[in-house]
Amino acid sequence: MEILWTLIALGLIVAVVGRFVFRRDRGIQLSQPGAPDAADPAAYDFMRQEDLDVRLPGPDQDLLDVLAVVQGTQDFKPAQRLLAATPKEGERRWQRVQAFAGAASLELAGHPGVGGAWLRKWRSEAPEDAGAAQVHAEFLVQQAWRSSSVGQDDFRIILEEARTVCAEAALLAPGDPVPHIVELAVARGLAYPRPEFDQLWAKVIDRAPHHMGAHLAALHYHCEKWHGSRSQADEFATTAAARAPRGSLLSALPLFAVYEHVPDLVMVSDFFRTAVVSRALEGALHAVHQARHDDPALPQVRHLLVFFLVRAERWAESMDQFVALDGHVGAVPWTVTEDPAAEYALCRALAVAGYEANGGNPATLRRP
Repeated sequence: MEILWTLIALGLIVAVVGRFVFRRDRGIQLSQPGAPDAADPAAYDFMRQEDLDVRLPGPDQDLLDVLAVVQGTQDFKPAQRLLAATPKEGERRWQRVQAFAGAASLELAGHPGVGGAWLRKWRSEAPEDAGAAQVHAEFLVQQAWRSSSVGQDDFRIILEEARTVCAEAALLAPGDPVPHIVELAVARGLAYPRPEFDQLWAKVIDRAPHHMGAHLAALHYHCEKWHGSRSQADEFATTAAARAPRGSLLSALPLFAVYEHVPDLVMVSDFFRTAVVSRALEGALHAVHQARHDDPALPQVRHLLVFFLVRAERWAESMDQFVALDGHVGAVPWTVTEDPAAEYALCRALAVAGYEANGGNPATLRRP
């Protein structure tokens, strides 16, 4: 009988705790299709899940057009021309380097030994092309992280090669911050000592002091799960936000720091309404409102904003962000899951359900 009562007690504990447990890597489990509170996102002209673009955080039609040509013909020249015409100081060049490298990496994964041949040809036929060297370096970084689950030896070998290519790329374009931004991921993987990392960061800051992508890459180095600590990451983020000029998205950096330290299991039901999360959310919302509408980094901030706004049950604000975002899902937090489009669509459906449960409807939704 004691065993029976023990099992019953354990069952009750699990039932109570289960209401408050949220698994970050599984998305939000607050509603299921067909539930009474489920609403139809199609009524808001949102894109269907199967049509969401998982490659980019936001629109860049020139890049998508070039990628289609490059992958269809295996001719690297359109990519070469696009990068050459992209200013080196801004976020757009860094995003395009990442996209080209990611495309080659996925091609190689799908067709081992032959995929991504256009990148190898680009490097061999244009060895002095800074764009080719930057894409190659980022390609190696992405390959290293893909192999990290296989073995540490391969991981380190590939990152050491990436480090060499970063140095080559930096020599080919002395004023370009991208080679040094790529190396920030190498620094994380190879566990650069702090003085060596600081030297690298100084090179980045000298060339692009307010580069959002660079700050996000550096934040990863400072995080506890790599080499730093929670306080170190928070200090880096808050300092950058405090120094951000008007219109800069760096004011949103503390929200990314909070995200990096969200535990896999959240045992407190109002965690996403705590003062720390609320302050970071307000900073990110302020950054979004002040930023240029065409800032290439703006979609990245919006994606993380909806992640937190929905969990904080701030439905109307989350819907505003979804209206601005819809169509692209190639950003954190969706890309760390197995099915980015499904995770995004679930979060969006919950926002719609919460919005309608509180009196909202398609007619009351603000649109740009």
